[in-house]
Amino acid sequence: MITKPANNLITIKHLLTHTSGLTYGFFNADVISNLYTQNHTDFNANDGTLEQVIARLVKLPLAFEPGSRWNYGVSTDVLGRLVEIWSGQTFDQYLKQKIFEPLNMQDTGFFVPKNKIDRFVSLYEVTDENPMALSDPSQTSFSIGSVQTFSGGAGLLSTLGDYFKFTELLRGKGEFDGVRLLGRKTIEFMTCNHLPGDLAEMGQATFNETTFEGIGFGLGFSVMIDPAKACIMGSPGEYAWGGAASTAFWIDPVEDMTVIFLTQLRPSSAYPIRRELRVLTYQAIID
Repeated sequence: MITKPANNLITIKHLLTHTSGLTYGFFNADVISNLYTQNHTDFNANDGTLEQVIARLVKLPLAFEPGSRWNYGVSTDVLGRLVEIWSGQTFDQYLKQKIFEPLNMQDTGFFVPKNKIDRFVSLYEVTDENPMALSDPSQTSFSIGSVQTFSGGAGLLSTLGDYFKFTELLRGKGEFDGVRLLGRKTIEFMTCNHLPGDLAEMGQATFNETTFEGIGFGLGFSVMIDPAKACIMGSPGEYAWGGAASTAFWIDPVEDMTVIFLTQLRPSSAYPIRRELRVLTYQAIID
């Protein structure tokens, strides 16, 4: 493999918009992603602390020139490490103090306390042999007890009630139940499309939690530009994202609506359940 020095430095905006050139190792799409896997940069349970993983990551090549393409990867994890450096706290402590405690999110964190195991859901996986194979049983999950890897892009566990508080904070332009964590203009800026066009114009990435056509990307969210081009029901300005286990949320400012879908099935592309939920949701709006 032949590499060359990047022409541009990675910026905070590159990280927030997933245009940094970083990727995920588990894609196994090319030589570079395989290098990520070999160096344990996918933030699995035994990969080490955030500081240790990022120390390995910075020695690896980028998949492309920063700012030239869009590609879902470990950019958010790098941001998590920057939060640790700037705050002087571990990432989990910062989230707890600045977000979870102010919003009274009592069931959100990077591991499940042993006294809450009975409420924890098992993870299932679609395989060639079984459309609903048990992948990570709740009673013996690696998420029980404690973990040392606090990823900026994955790994948080929560409940519908807790996550609703977080999405309502976003829908409320930075305020929920009398608690303000962000300014209105900050939310509006975060949920703008920060790409020159839609995701399709920024190169077909290996993986995405949404369609490419008609969808842009803000500072951490996909952003609906054109529902017709995206071929999905929704509103311009709607922002969203999903998780590897088929979880999803979206916030529609036009309809003043929050939708959260929590399940535990991998891969997220196994069944079109999120698209079907979207269709059912918007078909129910009749006024």
